[in-house]
Amino acid sequence: MLHTSNYNQLMKKTKGILIIIGGDLYLPLETNGTEEIGNGEIPEIESAIITRFCESLNGNTNRIEIIPTASGIPEKTGKQYIKAFKNLGFENVGVLDIRERKDALHEEMVQRAREAEGFLFTGGNQLRLTTILGGTEFLSVIHERYIHEPVVVAGTSAGAMAMSETMIYEGSSHEALRKGEVRLSSGFGFIQNVIIDTHFVKRGRIGRLFQAVAANPSSLGIGLGEDTGLLIREGDIQEAVGSGLIIVVDGTGIRHTNMASINEGELISIENLSVHVLVPGDVFHLSERKLVPYRTG
Repeated sequence: MLHTSNYNQLMKKTKGILIIIGGDLYLPLETNGTEEIGNGEIPEIESAIITRFCESLNGNTNRIEIIPTASGIPEKTGKQYIKAFKNLGFENVGVLDIRERKDALHEEMVQRAREAEGFLFTGGNQLRLTTILGGTEFLSVIHERYIHEPVVVAGTSAGAMAMSETMIYEGSSHEALRKGEVRLSSGFGFIQNVIIDTHFVKRGRIGRLFQAVAANPSSLGIGLGEDTGLLIREGDIQEAVGSGLIIVVDGTGIRHTNMASINEGELISIENLSVHVLVPGDVFHLSERKLVPYRTG
């Protein structure tokens, strides 16, 4: 891992925008002023995240690629996103249908990664996503472009969890504060020094993030609520967007944890773990570990 100062210098040179989303993303699938997703209708104002994705692009002629690799129903998922973007005026949208690792090795896929200005990794299974795409030229191209070009890279649910260097891939919510219940592996590394969890509020995953941070106290834990995300510039400036809450867990001040001395399955003790709660509009600076509240009026 890079030394913190070197990492901060690298990130401040990052030209791309990263958007990580907690899942259940509201999509504008209708043109009559409402949105339809799942089995209910959502007011149009709640499509704020997908709208911000579009606004972050330079224009509506930019190429957007949907990557539904994590999904168990990639064809249906891809069509939903194409429809949503078209209803926001973006016609130049494609789906990179990568279902096996060999698909990511095709030159056509790599070339499309070189040409698009926006990428969206959908939800599903994050371990499927990383085992298929991790270490491929396809992913390396997107990563390099994110550092050096003003591209927009977004991930929702599993797609968001895979964006960090260290990734949660498994873990029970109700037993999460027993050692070994939360399992970690390597993610894509678009952002370092963080661990991301999604569907955070609805599925009660606070314990998962506590254990992950206790085991990796130099990493900041980010728990994203449904239809809620962080828009990250320069790999550091994180603006809360969407309709829900974001929980940030900071382990740098931990004075004690029994993680190293207990056996698998035993309960975890943690002293002095810091927790912050962000609402839409709040900004969090990763390098300073500082929350700047959104102020109205």
